[in-house]
Amino acid sequence: MIDLPSPRQLRYLVAIADTGGFSRAAHRCNVTQSTLSAGIKELEATLGAALMERDRKGVAFTPIGEVVLERARRLLAEAEDLVELAKGSGEPLVGPLRVGVIPTVAPYLLPKLLPRLRRRFPRLRPFLVEERTAALTEQVEGGTIDVALLAFPYDLPRLAAFDCFEDRFLFAAPKGHELLAARTVDLAALAGETVLLLAEGHCLREHALSVCRLAARDQARAVEATSLSTLIQMVDSGLGVTLLPRLAVDAGALRGTRIESRPVADRDALRRVGLAWRPSSARAAHYRLLGEAIRDVVAK
Repeated sequence: MIDLPSPRQLRYLVAIADTGGFSRAAHRCNVTQSTLSAGIKELEATLGAALMERDRKGVAFTPIGEVVLERARRLLAEAEDLVELAKGSGEPLVGPLRVGVIPTVAPYLLPKLLPRLRRRFPRLRPFLVEERTAALTEQVEGGTIDVALLAFPYDLPRLAAFDCFEDRFLFAAPKGHELLAARTVDLAALAGETVLLLAEGHCLREHALSVCRLAARDQARAVEATSLSTLIQMVDSGLGVTLLPRLAVDAGALRGTRIESRPVADRDALRRVGLAWRPSSARAAHYRLLGEAIRDVVAK
């Protein structure tokens, strides 16, 4: 029979990776540093491989250590899912729920969503994390959070997803811009315009680029912003035009500015907003129920 790592040893390994050192990891795990070190030695002996190297500068994972760390996160997440399966067999959406939300959705949806969720699921206790898509998908896969509210299209090979609602893009420009004269804006008219976009790493940037079908020369003229609020300020200052999600505009993101918006003529000028979670999660049915609740809130 093959000796298997224990959940305790895997927790020690993940804690070291998350905190960057043995001392802080021991504190997180509520054990002495010698206990934690012994657990890691036992783990390495069981696996027959060195997982990390220590020096005065800190801890560095070996190549096989990185692979084991990733697997450890998944195994612990699936073990938690197993516990949740037993605990959650009764009433759905009860207790703590760790929810990640991307920055281009969180401030525009949550103020409307959270009060209604409290009324619909009074025993639910959501804990919110706002991060970019790549970071949230990594946290879901690793079990740091339970579910993430993301914008699609986005490649999720290891996660399940539920489509909540459609979020169309609107053309936005300072009052008086010639393209605002039309009821709807043809995206072909953006050629030659200075198009303001979010910086690399924001999925909204990739969605806007895809919708605009900007040529390389047009992308070179694009100006980047670090957040949606900064993007709006740049447009308000007359630095260019942009595409904004209707979710943000309907939530009052343009209030107090001289920016006007118009629908975009292209039927495909949209993103889809939905939930993503681990396929192994025992609460998958609960997450779909949450997705339906989000869909209802947006539809009203």
